[in-house]
Amino acid sequence: MAEFTAAVYQNEFLPDGGTDVNAIVTVTCTGAGTAGQAGSGDAGEIIIVDTSGSMGPATMEAAKDAAKAALAEIVDGTWFAVIAGADRAMLAYPPVTSGPGMVQMDARVRTQAMAAIDRFVGSGGTAISTWLDLAGQLFSSVPSISQRHVLLLTDGENRERPGRLDEAINRATGYFQADCRGAGTDWQVAEIRRIAQALLGSVDIIPRPDQMRAEFQAIMRKSMSRGVADAHLRVWTPQGAQILFVRQVSPTVEDLTARRTPVNPLTGDYPTGAWSDESRDYHVAVRVAAKAVGQEQLAARIQLTLGDDIVTQGLVKATWSSNSELTTRIDQQVAHYTGQTELAAAIQEGLAAKAAGDEATATTKLGRAVALAAATGNAEATTKLRKVVDVENEVEGTVRLKRAVDKADEMALDTASTKTTRIRKDTA
Repeated sequence: MAEFTAAVYQNEFLPDGGTDVNAIVTVTCTGAGTAGQAGSGDAGEIIIVDTSGSMGPATMEAAKDAAKAALAEIVDGTWFAVIAGADRAMLAYPPVTSGPGMVQMDARVRTQAMAAIDRFVGSGGTAISTWLDLAGQLFSSVPSISQRHVLLLTDGENRERPGRLDEAINRATGYFQADCRGAGTDWQVAEIRRIAQALLGSVDIIPRPDQMRAEFQAIMRKSMSRGVADAHLRVWTPQGAQILFVRQVSPTVEDLTARRTPVNPLTGDYPTGAWSDESRDYHVAVRVAAKAVGQEQLAARIQLTLGDDIVTQGLVKATWSSNSELTTRIDQQVAHYTGQTELAAAIQEGLAAKAAGDEATATTKLGRAVALAAATGNAEATTKLRKVVDVENEVEGTVRLKRAVDKADEMALDTASTKTTRIRKDTA
């Protein structure tokens, strides 16, 4: 039985006239179990492999091997299917024309699915909207599935009319989750990140074919460890208060503010998707009406819900004080994740400016990213940034753009921009 706990980190003290309250809420899950085995519905897995003509022989063979390795990680009893994606989506396995489009995993069907993957041949273009739509149709053909996950691999840029992919993303949002990977360097990070963020998943680059198998195995193992099918962050605020934003800030930065579903006029739910044994951090910012010095109030109640059940909660408080030593202190957790969020934006904006030929803006933004990465202890971001810029002063963020940059290094920096690091909670 999964158990959840919540802890709140904040400076509750506001100066006279102060209105904005910031808090980091850490939610931890233990005992999550295995996907589809918690009694709250079945689990479903769909593997989508790009089989367009751009897939070269080495990439295609690696993709086949990786997809088969992922199949080996799917727990028996899990509903699954395999899609071959090109300028249209084809159900590669199971071979059905009516009824459920997915089958439950066992040794026999696993062998059959691997044989189907071996028959993949690259041809045609890339229409990712059709891949997502077929996945949604397959999931809907098995009503007992409550936990829906897609592993999607592409190696090229989407070739559809503007808006078609966004329409498909909107249809999939809230229905299934997707972890997306790009093979090589001919795909668009922003395009695939848009899919992953909307579908509460991850995005990353697989630069070399020989890295694909291990990546697919890790993704599927993680998915199989998510024994909690779906959860929501429920945020209550008092009458007259305004939620400025709700963000997941660890393990990645994901803005959930616009994803609010009203529960009642004072309460809204924000999606978090499926859970394994893990901790996630959320940054909640609330604006309340100022009160007199000495007064206090509850600024927000943060809960995690599974269906109609509230499984844990944390309280965000506001206390008005005339003591400047109390009111000027910034909570270390809030400061850390504010920097991490700015770091993600600086990297993405800097790379976008570089691609547009605006070297001045790129230098400024990436320099700021270097300084933020150093200040927040994000060693991974620092390492990746140093492959794109020459650092003259890390603390001040003084950098020069490298003249020759491996495209894979630039894309790796881009995909990793939203990954964050934590600081020890006992230092808060």
